[in-house]
Amino acid sequence: MRSIRVLIVDDHALFAEALAARLGAEPDLEVLPVAGDVRRTAALVATEAPDVVVLDFVLGEESGLDALDLLGRRHPEVRVVVLSGITDISPMVTALRRGAVAWVPKTESADLVARVIRGAAGRGGWIPPDVLGDVLRRLLASGEGDGGVLTGLTPREREVLQGMVDGLNRARLAERLGLSANTVRTHTQNLLAKLGAHSAVEAITIAMRAGVTPTDPREGPAS
Repeated sequence: MRSIRVLIVDDHALFAEALAARLGAEPDLEVLPVAGDVRRTAALVATEAPDVVVLDFVLGEESGLDALDLLGRRHPEVRVVVLSGITDISPMVTALRRGAVAWVPKTESADLVARVIRGAAGRGGWIPPDVLGDVLRRLLASGEGDGGVLTGLTPREREVLQGMVDGLNRARLAERLGLSANTVRTHTQNLLAKLGAHSAVEAITIAMRAGVTPTDPREGPAS
């Protein structure tokens, strides 16, 4: 299996190099030279073709949003994970709207960062669980309902999407539907493609905007 190519963008050199060394010890991650600003980021993405960019939200006097906008215009296939010391919800929502697929606080472990990178490379996303509800509500507030966007999904894909809205991970969703985890993964990838979503978070946002609501826990899991 091909390694996931990872570019770290952070203006704190000691932190960036330490993270690069730690992630480089993962057998499936290939860490590229570190970038400290938007210009260097643009050059390395063009020459090194990373799969995932791990981006600090603040780059000295620059903003990570500048890097997000640049990547969105020139390299929309690159997945961006924001790794930041900022914990406010508003910047998270802004970054997600501008193309990031995950936001990880710098207080989290390198093990979690590695898992999020793998998830991002596989069309997944990640938001801190304690703020996920607030982030989704903010994202939903920016759009209008559109139930028609779900018409292309199969009944099984709709069940998987409902489980995602209910907050189930792949293992629990597989248990609910009586499917294998690999089958759930296939359905998830298919529904993401049909919705034009780049991550699970984006798919959930689209679903809720279209009127899908979490299952009432008093009604029990869907059959």
